[in-house]
Amino acid sequence: MMEEAGQAALNAQGPEEAIRILARACFESLGDRESAPLRPGALLPGERQYFIAGAFLVTPDRAHHMLVGNIGFPPEQERLMVPIDGGHPGHVYATQAKLILKNTDEHGTFRQYLKTSRMGSTIFAPMIWKGEFLGQLIMAAQARNTMRDEDLEILVAMSRIATGAWVAHGGPAWLRSVYPPANAFYVGKHGLGDESREA
Repeated sequence: MMEEAGQAALNAQGPEEAIRILARACFESLGDRESAPLRPGALLPGERQYFIAGAFLVTPDRAHHMLVGNIGFPPEQERLMVPIDGGHPGHVYATQAKLILKNTDEHGTFRQYLKTSRMGSTIFAPMIWKGEFLGQLIMAAQARNTMRDEDLEILVAMSRIATGAWVAHGGPAWLRSVYPPANAFYVGKHGLGDESREA
């Protein structure tokens, strides 16, 4: 998966396409897809197992994480804008370290930014180029305890490929050219419905 997706990302026509190729590979492969949704408490009434993936790139003014190359997000959130210090993306930005939340219910500081629903299990892997934090590759699942340590390890390896592909395809310059996006979907630091959100 990494061999094929990595080469496809390097052959991509641009930086966002490269990120989307890598995000899709993770989206289609990672997570406990068989047993996790069947465990007691994994899915609450009305919930269903599904996945999302993509990257949050730090905006040129370092005010937000901007969603790039997403798979599975609602169309209106194509350019989801999360405050730079918001939720666990903000934690990864501050620590520059990978992160796994196997069950988000066990983390009181978890914030819902996805319109569709609150995700139950998620992983984050930083994208760092020559000491500069560029963003993070992310993936999440609805069912709790879907994402495992081995999935995080693969996401981290993919984030290294993503960083190189992003820079090689001129991602930082592309980001400067599209920011702020016309279709920006701003959320507040504390999640959807946060009255302190800023456009």
